[in-house]
Amino acid sequence: MTGGPEIRPLALGELHGSLADPLLDAMTFLNEVTTRYPDAISFAPGRPYEGFFEPEHIQDYLDAYLDHLRERGLGPEAVRSTLFQYGPTKGIIPDLVARTLANDEGLDVAPEALVLTVGAQEGMLLVLRALCAAADDVLLVSSPCYVGVTGAARLLDLTTVPVPEGPQGGPDPEAVAAVARAVRERGQRPRALYVVPDFANPSGTSMPLAARARLLDVAAAEGLLVVEDNPYGFFARSPGERPTLKALDRRRQVVYLGSFAKTCFPGARLGYVVADQEVESAGGRRTLLADELAKLKSMTTVNTPALSQAVIGGMLIWHDFRLRKANAAATAFYAANLGTMLDELERHFPAPLRRELGVSWNRPEGGFFAVLTVPFDADERAMERCARERGVLWTPMAPFYPGGGGERRLRLSCSSLTVGQIKDGVAALAQFIKDQAAVG
Repeated sequence: MTGGPEIRPLALGELHGSLADPLLDAMTFLNEVTTRYPDAISFAPGRPYEGFFEPEHIQDYLDAYLDHLRERGLGPEAVRSTLFQYGPTKGIIPDLVARTLANDEGLDVAPEALVLTVGAQEGMLLVLRALCAAADDVLLVSSPCYVGVTGAARLLDLTTVPVPEGPQGGPDPEAVAAVARAVRERGQRPRALYVVPDFANPSGTSMPLAARARLLDVAAAEGLLVVEDNPYGFFARSPGERPTLKALDRRRQVVYLGSFAKTCFPGARLGYVVADQEVESAGGRRTLLADELAKLKSMTTVNTPALSQAVIGGMLIWHDFRLRKANAAATAFYAANLGTMLDELERHFPAPLRRELGVSWNRPEGGFFAVLTVPFDADERAMERCARERGVLWTPMAPFYPGGGGERRLRLSCSSLTVGQIKDGVAALAQFIKDQAAVG
């Protein structure tokens, strides 16, 4: 029996242009290659160490949150509705998050200025969609830059312009001013700057305190809002030495993105946005930017799962709204891992050999990442060859450079490994690098 007309495949060229973007292909490849080499030692994922997770604690945290609701006077029906129904778009635990930010970051944030999101990635999409209204609006990003934000900008057809990192880390404030002026001279509007000031992904670097204050002054002078992303700041060896940009913000110019993925657990997929900027309508009505973000969220994910919020909320209550203290053991673990990785690189590449091969690396003060410069193109093919021949995975750096570059650099993440895996992995990677250098 013959059917109707032939079913033709969809033309990729008729779908959104982001689907043909090499950036999205690169990230898909990185996710898939890990599963193809499950026995490889992987320096690729920036994920927390699973040894800190205990399934039975989830029930403890949920019970703590349920007790909290009852202590607030909620009866059984209200408790049931809080957990099982959709709930408010901005979330059900903004007050608990605000208390934690006050203790851990010195941030005096009204709960009304918070939006709970499905991971920090949703927060990025909401913020970029809200801030960038016209075709000539431009987002400045540090280079190298986290691909999540450049990918989000690509989905929104938003132009990004890179700003090189300064010598000590973070976007150079004077370069920010120069790039903003150049964008304006081209007839476009530099709208916002995205930055990860603490242990940035992918470079691992942190902005010095003086550079943070200068960056805020430059952004104000250039009419830029600052979008601060802070998933790794909790793992500083000396908390409080370098306050967040939001903690230094006196002009309400910083929109702050936070996440519980690294400090609690990634599977909850819970992030948040602090958006305390006032928004005035044509009729003179004033709201908070958080309220406007909630309008966008209501048309995307509707709201954030109550069960995830309840578990994380219970975790905050359980630890007396002090995640820094609760994460002290994790901070020490990640610092030790990073120290081991840097020491092993030094052991396998003493100074004379480094000079001979053209190998170098940076030395972050903490966090999950370091960047290694190698004498060959560290692309996807090289990474897969390294996995096949030496049983080691890493992340190519080129996709992190919006304006091009980074072809001979790779990112190493040590957060999810044991000391033994790090030692074995660096030894195997060192041999691969020496093999590639010998090939020429």
